[in-house]
Amino acid sequence: MTFLHIIVALVIIFDFINGFHDSANSIACVVSTKVLSPLAAVSMAAFFNFIAFVVFPLRVATTMGTGVVEPDVINLNTIGAALVAAITWNLITWWLGLPSSSSHTLVGGLIGAAVASSGWGSVITGGVLKIVAFIFVAPILGFILGHLLSSLVTWIFRRTPPFTIDKIFRRLQLFSASTFSLGHGGNDAQKSMGIIWVALILSGLSTKDDKIPLWVVLSCQAAIAFGTLFGGWRIVKTMGQRITKIKPFEGFCAELSGSLTLFGATHWGIPVSTTHTITGAIMGVGARKGASSVKWGVTRKIFIAWLITIPVSAIIGAIMYPFFNWVN
Repeated sequence: MTFLHIIVALVIIFDFINGFHDSANSIACVVSTKVLSPLAAVSMAAFFNFIAFVVFPLRVATTMGTGVVEPDVINLNTIGAALVAAITWNLITWWLGLPSSSSHTLVGGLIGAAVASSGWGSVITGGVLKIVAFIFVAPILGFILGHLLSSLVTWIFRRTPPFTIDKIFRRLQLFSASTFSLGHGGNDAQKSMGIIWVALILSGLSTKDDKIPLWVVLSCQAAIAFGTLFGGWRIVKTMGQRITKIKPFEGFCAELSGSLTLFGATHWGIPVSTTHTITGAIMGVGARKGASSVKWGVTRKIFIAWLITIPVSAIIGAIMYPFFNWVN
């Protein structure tokens, strides 16, 4: 087995853990409102994760491949170190039940490995700042949209009996959960495609002008979908129950708000955190009922995990780079 095969295997493992870790983003609301059983929810999420490549252009993949660190300093050792860092931090946060960002673990790992390899000059500052900015932009946008949409729905249905509202939005939530899963598959799987694409270029099997091979697209989409089927239940509980209690119409508003944010980011080729997006939307929906409806102690822990993800992943990536240099 060549080192390229090892890198591709690590990418697939990362994608599987990404789906496993982030399935909570797609299904937490629809499971917590009891619209779908856990098995039905992850099956639906896996399907829409997989088919996302037919909907979205591969702009996020290009950003991950060329917009975080200088392509000229990337080698297979850098990529291997970044992937191990991302896998490690994802597993740690899954064990702790913290909904951290799989996207940012990969970005942090790349930064740390590149700096260990070639110094700080290898980091594309503008690209990294754009990604870091969306640590704040994505949840804020999700919060605003969730708050506005739930307020609008409440006003429109103000004279409708609660039972009727519940019946309507239990059906609509199937649509909103599906669109969010589609957005998750569109943004997250592309990050791994970009990594394999760069590895193929470094190995002389592709060029910058070539399209990302179909087998790469299908492998990454399948891995993230397969991981979603297993579901990170520790994080589902945090996302769907511990932030705020939600009803079907609130779940619909949170999921639709998150979907709109993800669709926009994917269209513009910005790697964002689906975790940050849906967490902000859930908080916005909860805040409509008053500040006391949101468990801010839980969200504080989530915010801390968000802020330390890139630095911690970068440190792990920097530590792992000499190891990969030694074995390869």
